[in-house]
Amino acid sequence: MNEQEFGFETQAIRTHLEKTQFQEHSTPLYLSSSFVFEDAEDMRASFTEEKVRNIYSRFSNPNTTEFVDKVCAMEGAEAGYAFATGMAAIYSTFAGLLESGDHIVSAGSVFGSTHALFMTYFPKWKIETSYFDINQPETIESFIKPNTKILYAETPTNPGVDVIDLELLGQIAKKHNLILIIDNCFATPYIQQPIKYGAHIVIHSATKLIDGQGRVLGGVAVGDAELIRKIYLFSRNTGPAMSPFNAWVLSKSLETLAVRVDKHCENALKVAEFLEAHPNVASVKYPFLKSHPKYEIAKKQMLLGGNIIAIEIKGGLEAGRKFLDKIKLCSLSANIGDVKTIVTHPASTTHSKLSVEEKLAVGITEGLVRVSVGLETVKDVIADLDQALS
Repeated sequence: MNEQEFGFETQAIRTHLEKTQFQEHSTPLYLSSSFVFEDAEDMRASFTEEKVRNIYSRFSNPNTTEFVDKVCAMEGAEAGYAFATGMAAIYSTFAGLLESGDHIVSAGSVFGSTHALFMTYFPKWKIETSYFDINQPETIESFIKPNTKILYAETPTNPGVDVIDLELLGQIAKKHNLILIIDNCFATPYIQQPIKYGAHIVIHSATKLIDGQGRVLGGVAVGDAELIRKIYLFSRNTGPAMSPFNAWVLSKSLETLAVRVDKHCENALKVAEFLEAHPNVASVKYPFLKSHPKYEIAKKQMLLGGNIIAIEIKGGLEAGRKFLDKIKLCSLSANIGDVKTIVTHPASTTHSKLSVEEKLAVGITEGLVRVSVGLETVKDVIADLDQALS
């Protein structure tokens, strides 16, 4: 049976390192900073990459290799590299591919730290970014310049849960010879595979649903082998590598990704339907609610709706504060994708560095609350949200 014929869950569970002489059923943890050589010639050939082997865990490690191989299989990617965090993956991907004078066209709805890279740090190296409105994709081409190299987007977005047509982005990137990079963190490789639609690089914060239990940090970028090679060389020299322990944890986490995400999404849809009918909620955004403005696009490119819901509470900032202070069961945290349901106020936390104008431009109001629906008994989650809203 060819590897391509295996199902998603089988690939997640059965993609693993070769067994050692001990014939272990579960991959061992390789806590080694470096690896030894047979002789001088073996060492020389390894460093010139005539041999493909582990040299130093900043370059590669058996555990990070297994983790990356699994994500590549899930995303349909040729190669990848694992990072210490999701933001290390985003920074290193851009830094490895861009040169001074290059230009990025990005959706305006991006994670707060990604926005800081684009607006605060990249300009130091004369790398500019232009933002398009994710709800006006027809304007994207107007932002493209002769020096534009990368087209970038999150879908669904953080925290507004907006959706953009991946097929359209793929067509634009192909037409203008751009590198299309997609942050697939909210969807996971189980729900959505952007490479099918023309993405060249897909990035994940593995800290979120890939881990799923709020234990470790991690990031990964997978995609076109030539582009990944550039990212790898940059990362090999700058040192943002994922630790072997975190890679071991995350590789085990991928084995249960599908079954966990199935339940996350089942719970999230029920919570979204409840919130949409609540008298104290002004609006709800969830990709698989028919009221979502991009519902048809979400259904086309996503297997399920994900576990993130964006709600606007009636009464603005003060009502939002009261809601958060009344939460009892759910957690107040800045993370997402945990087995525990988490509620976050983006305007004062994850996106607090944005100006009021910047927040409003990407749909972040003072009353916006992000709900990351967990795996608790869903009626208990609904009861907690209900009492906090009442």
